[in-house]
Amino acid sequence: MLIQRTVVIFGASGDLSSRLLLPGLGSLLAGTRATAVRIIGTGRSPLAAEEWTDRVRTAFESQGEIGPVAAETLATTEYVAGDPRDAAHLRTLLELAGPAPVLYFSLPPAVTTAIVETLQRVELPEGTELAFEKPFGTDSASAAALNKLVGSLVPEENVHRVDHFLGRTAVLNLIGLRFANRLFEPVWNAEHIESVEIVYDETLGLEGRAQYYDNAGALVDMIQSHLLLVLALLAMDAPATMDAVEVRSEMARALRSTRLYRGSAVEASRRARYTAGVANGRVVPSYAGEAGVDPDRETDTLAEVTVEVGTNRWAGVPFTLRSGKALGAARKEIVIKFKPLRHLPSGLHGGRDGETLRIGLNPGELSLSVPALGVDGPYTMGQVFLDATLPSSSVLPYGEVLNGILRGDPLLSVRGDVAERCWEIVEPVLAAWHADEVPLEEYEAGSDGPADWQTPRESAA
Repeated sequence: MLIQRTVVIFGASGDLSSRLLLPGLGSLLAGTRATAVRIIGTGRSPLAAEEWTDRVRTAFESQGEIGPVAAETLATTEYVAGDPRDAAHLRTLLELAGPAPVLYFSLPPAVTTAIVETLQRVELPEGTELAFEKPFGTDSASAAALNKLVGSLVPEENVHRVDHFLGRTAVLNLIGLRFANRLFEPVWNAEHIESVEIVYDETLGLEGRAQYYDNAGALVDMIQSHLLLVLALLAMDAPATMDAVEVRSEMARALRSTRLYRGSAVEASRRARYTAGVANGRVVPSYAGEAGVDPDRETDTLAEVTVEVGTNRWAGVPFTLRSGKALGAARKEIVIKFKPLRHLPSGLHGGRDGETLRIGLNPGELSLSVPALGVDGPYTMGQVFLDATLPSSSVLPYGEVLNGILRGDPLLSVRGDVAERCWEIVEPVLAAWHADEVPLEEYEAGSDGPADWQTPRESAA
């Protein structure tokens, strides 16, 4: 059960708060694990009390009928306009919040850093928790500097670097699939696995997010912020317990061993940008022509990076991370391809493909293709599919993450050194792209990407 607490949302009038954060909280309050939470919204935009309450109500109603717990939260919420970089405004917010508040930064990194610097001059209540939206910093140096600032305010266990991917049921199920499964755990290594793909392709285009996205792109927005953490869960060794310290330490070890495949940013990465087309039945303008986009920035809307994990378990196995927008099909999955057997008895015909395990990220579906006889004849090999739907939760991913924050449990939060390490892994790629060493290709919106991306690169095979 949650401890009753106050959450102060910086950037409360922004899109992320209305679209993800408040509905996530609403899904949590609609369940059986929560008590009422007080919400104080703040931002530079003036909002009337009724307008703010209506925003919160709309977000809660998107998760179904408002129950008594959510109604209590709705009755006590308030919005306080002001400059969050002003120390007097911060003191006012903290007085309103009371003991052990959660300060949630739903803001760009530069604004977040400025507020944290101001907090150095303000006395924080004991038990204060700090929660930060991604991206955490804009590179490894700024992430390290922000970590240092935050560390001077509260202990690391009170810091939550939010990645809502870690709250997805399908991602959480990776732990059970990995470590409570006799079928997969013994073969989860380079001896048996040929390659791994982690893909998050969307049919949606920019959707009015140019202010943020044109300064990030697919590599930073998805691969650096999310998919590397999914890789960590796939590649880590078994933790001794499900304690936050143990799990996050194993994730950190996996990422410290992660580097670009064959050490070359040019060979290990590809980038592209969509042109005008039709995606998911909707006309999508060229990215370069979208409102608020600077075409000269050459922002990637489709990115692919191949890495390897330099451990005894994984040496030599390529992990390909890919994400893009305005594509022809939404493909959100992990694909683990197992090696074929070295030898088949004489007389068996057909392909010798190994097993392929597909884990859907949204929704959570599991599909295992296995070689079998009799598909095309009594002695001809083929593939049969074993499909299942993973257990789901009524609580949205943001609700799961908020549950951990409100309980003071950092298990689903990103540790400080991991936030820095994710930047370090992609920085050679960003440098190569900025130097134009990797060409910016183009693909029509609604397509599957550039034509030569349909098969893996030889260097990553």
